[in-house]
Amino acid sequence: MTAIAKSSPRFSYPSTTLQKIAQDVLSQAKKLGATACETDISDGFGQNVTVRRGEVETIEYNRDKGLSVSVYIGQRRGNASTSDFSPQAVNDTVAAAISIAGHTAADDCAGLADAELLAREFPDLDLYFPWDLPVEQAIELAKTCEAAALEVDKRITNSEGASVYLNESQFVYANSLGFMGGYPASRHSISCAVIASQEDTMQRDYWYSVARNATDLEEADSIGRKAGMRTVARLGAKKIPTCEVPVLFEAPIASSLMGHFVKAISGGSLYRKSSFLLESIGKQVFAPHIQIREVPHLKRGLASQAFDDEGVATHERNIVENGVVQGYFLGSYSARKLGMRTTGNAGGNHNLILENGAGLDFPALLKEMGRGVLVTELLGQGVNPVTGDYSRGAAGFWVEGGEIQHAVEEITIAGNLKNMLLGISAAGNDVVVRGSKQCGSLLIDKMMVAGG
Repeated sequence: MTAIAKSSPRFSYPSTTLQKIAQDVLSQAKKLGATACETDISDGFGQNVTVRRGEVETIEYNRDKGLSVSVYIGQRRGNASTSDFSPQAVNDTVAAAISIAGHTAADDCAGLADAELLAREFPDLDLYFPWDLPVEQAIELAKTCEAAALEVDKRITNSEGASVYLNESQFVYANSLGFMGGYPASRHSISCAVIASQEDTMQRDYWYSVARNATDLEEADSIGRKAGMRTVARLGAKKIPTCEVPVLFEAPIASSLMGHFVKAISGGSLYRKSSFLLESIGKQVFAPHIQIREVPHLKRGLASQAFDDEGVATHERNIVENGVVQGYFLGSYSARKLGMRTTGNAGGNHNLILENGAGLDFPALLKEMGRGVLVTELLGQGVNPVTGDYSRGAAGFWVEGGEIQHAVEEITIAGNLKNMLLGISAAGNDVVVRGSKQCGSLLIDKMMVAGG
């Protein structure tokens, strides 16, 4: 079970070197008495250029590498890591892991993934796109982005800058069950944030785009214009009285609701009983029209993987059907703690897509809401993962008659995640892909909004 994608000369090490180090780790662990071992070895680099007010503010360039090894002596586990790939350092790291394992208590759930679940097929997921971007070109892109934002309105008086970031990395994961796999991947982005002033008030907003392939990024000037328009739209913000109304979460932040759901049905939260969704398989958690799929083999997906962090094969599956939970997110350890089987989610969820079916566009969502609050920014961390109680500072816009009336700020939105998920009355088709969770704007039927 070995599959290593072809390496690139852009990296510090060829993939064959990472494979050789992995083999050395496994051999040394066995020699020192480990009954099982797994290792992850990575190598990568990044470049980040930031321009502020038309001048270069920072140019950062980094090269990173790392090795992590976990050894098992029976069911006692030890872990150690290093950024030194020299033979002596590798041997010392394995020895350190062995020493740690010798001082830990046995855990009957510890160990490698079950051999029969390891990946045997390795589809090309199209995840690596080198971006040949000289610093001079990155600077010009950032300047274009920021200039577009500043030109939106004369009330935009300052800038937090525009940044152009590229990152490329590769890894090899191997274990003593005979599995070895790895591949290179890329992740690039362009962002911009500006500040607008009106009388004695100032507002800030931003926009960004992220993709595996730089050609899939939104145009730099478009990103800048959106950052500028969003910032200006927030001027003239007013306070509103406390009320109970529908709340529309704009797409870029609506995915945070999916994030709370994922955390609640992930193994660590479940076996520790620190979740508001314990024993939720087969139960109605979302509104009946909600469908959520996990699609790990999505081409160019920001969270696509042929195998998880333990080498377990990933598979497309339905997480939510007609609002009913069909499965959890489990790695081998948490699955054993729960008396279940891993779902191939060691390391987290893969591309999670909330399907909108005949989803409404954004203007239609506003019409559907009628009167309420459009939330475009969330502040603070007021979410209790055990009870589901939700209370966060927010900013956005007041909506009347299905039309945005004015910006609002200094509000708090509150509810309980159980009721919020069940109360999703509409999902939009305005999906903004920026990470592992994809959905359009989400309309919650009612929440408490505390104003000034």
